[in-house]
Amino acid sequence: MRARTRLAVGAVGALAAAGLLTGCGDAGSSGTDAPEQAASGAGCAPVAGDQLVVLDDDKKLQNSDNVIPAINADAAKPQLIAALDKVSAALDTPKLIQLNKAVGVERKTAQKAAEEFAAANGITAGIAKGPGGQIVVGAANFTENEILAELYKIALTAAGYDVKVQQIGNRELYEPALEKGEIQVVPEYAATLAEFLNTRANGKDAQPVSAPELDKTVAALKASGDKAGLVFGAPAAAQNQNAFAVTKAFADKYGVSTLSELAAKCSGQATVLAGPPECPQRPKCQAGLVQVYDFKAGSFSSLDQGGPQTKNALKTGAASVGLVFSSDGALATA
Repeated sequence: MRARTRLAVGAVGALAAAGLLTGCGDAGSSGTDAPEQAASGAGCAPVAGDQLVVLDDDKKLQNSDNVIPAINADAAKPQLIAALDKVSAALDTPKLIQLNKAVGVERKTAQKAAEEFAAANGITAGIAKGPGGQIVVGAANFTENEILAELYKIALTAAGYDVKVQQIGNRELYEPALEKGEIQVVPEYAATLAEFLNTRANGKDAQPVSAPELDKTVAALKASGDKAGLVFGAPAAAQNQNAFAVTKAFADKYGVSTLSELAAKCSGQATVLAGPPECPQRPKCQAGLVQVYDFKAGSFSSLDQGGPQTKNALKTGAASVGLVFSSDGALATA
């Protein structure tokens, strides 16, 4: 779906998608390496299966990366914000997964998937007309963000605006354009953007401002946005953040549905954790699993960041648990 990552809160850099650089080794390297933290138990051997399920992050390792409309302050009329908030109100993570599936698996266009979703969820119902005029919705260069941009276009068109979607690239390109008013709206992610603005203003080693609690993250985001000339609509329930998946067959066999259960039942030699090369050192990946959950895998398989290598390793029984993105279309149950 894309390669944007939140493995290290506060890291900033350009990526081929819309997120933050991990920048530590080459994705796609093979082999299974022993993690830094030794595991002494028996562990849980991989179990092959076609269906992937995300384990509940019950101790809140990840920060709240909810979808949120970012708006140039000069364009932030009440009717425009209200129209974007209609999209947010309709989106939760299961629906976002289905939207990504529609494009990534069913091969629909982003525009078609957005149109079908808008019709099914009454996106345009009751939207008040704004003052009109031209609006450019910027889209990052990955599928999910393109779908969200198309949803924003549908809502804003219903509010009386002349709307164009323009794919711009990564955050380092589109965020300054948003501040300057060259584009007026972008679908964003609360924790990632909060840290982008934070580290840009205060340096790459700035104390993180995002949190697992959405209200804290949004408060920090709005504070930074005020200084940058940005306004934000309501956050959606939908999140796109790091998550850890297993096959349904694995979850059923070992009786795990949360990361706490994984740590309690599956820390040990037979357990294989899969993810990008930098995962063992990152606070939102293996290092965080050890610190927050006391989860100790027997070995680490260096693959990719929520991509086809990691998902294939899970499905074929080469990995017990792997790092994915919580809104990946591959997580769709039907």
